[in-house]
Amino acid sequence: MRVALIRRRTAVVKVMTWLSAGVVVLALTACGGAHPRAATVLASTDVWGSVARAVIGRHVAVSAILSGADVDPHSYQASPSDAAAITDAALVVYNGGGYDPWVEQVLAAHPAVHAVDAYTFLTSAGAGKQPSNEHVFYNLGVVKAVALAIAHRMAAIDPGNAADYRANAAQFCRGADEITGMENAIAGAYPDTGVIATEPVGQYMLAAAGLVNRTPAAFSAANENETDPAPADMAFVLDLINRHQVSAVVVNPQTSTSATNGVESAARRAGVPVTEVTETLPDGEDYLTWQRNTVNQLLTALQSSRSVQP
Repeated sequence: MRVALIRRRTAVVKVMTWLSAGVVVLALTACGGAHPRAATVLASTDVWGSVARAVIGRHVAVSAILSGADVDPHSYQASPSDAAAITDAALVVYNGGGYDPWVEQVLAAHPAVHAVDAYTFLTSAGAGKQPSNEHVFYNLGVVKAVALAIAHRMAAIDPGNAADYRANAAQFCRGADEITGMENAIAGAYPDTGVIATEPVGQYMLAAAGLVNRTPAAFSAANENETDPAPADMAFVLDLINRHQVSAVVVNPQTSTSATNGVESAARRAGVPVTEVTETLPDGEDYLTWQRNTVNQLLTALQSSRSVQP
């Protein structure tokens, strides 16, 4: 039932965005004879769609296959219309790393489609020393690299607007650098502070902020896969919370299980602040606003926890 709801919602979004793209196609063709594919940029999720839109502006229509809090990119299955949209796009922007494998499967069968795979920028963004996971949209170095790659690709597709694409990417990167500065400030004020993260979604942000995720790896993996963690791991996490040996509990509200609910309830009883990280954009927010607000919420949690530390 959940998958059916997701498909119905995304179908409505895609019809509206493709109609808009069609208007752009007609305008470009009438004005300069541009190839219709030049007016189609497709992202796997609204997160990468927001990054692409920040770079592309209004020159080209950008659409996302998945958006909203009810979607799970890990388990989504592409429809025939999704596959057609991917193969018809002038540029596809996706997460990679197994996060949205349905895009990778389509691209593998159509290697001529131009694409930007965010996960491939992980090492070049300086994350090689961190345990890698696929949630690279919380790695600001990776996201900056993606923005620059989109500008480079679009400059080749639409050279008449190349200067705008490059300028927009530079502006986006400056915004990302401001958020990196916020993360660095947390690292300076709360060095090696312990936290519990019920899932590895925000791990890159936590590492950039100098925080130590004390969650057992098997515990977070079980929660991400919506299975029950081992009783010993659950007991270990609850003990850290009850003894105030962590300063915050970080949860993903889009994945709710009995274990994560139990951890969140224990944190609230113990007075340990709870903060949220999501995998899709909150309504009305773009990528930079979302990340800025998330880091601010983490800082607020750490500030409020100081008074209850032993």
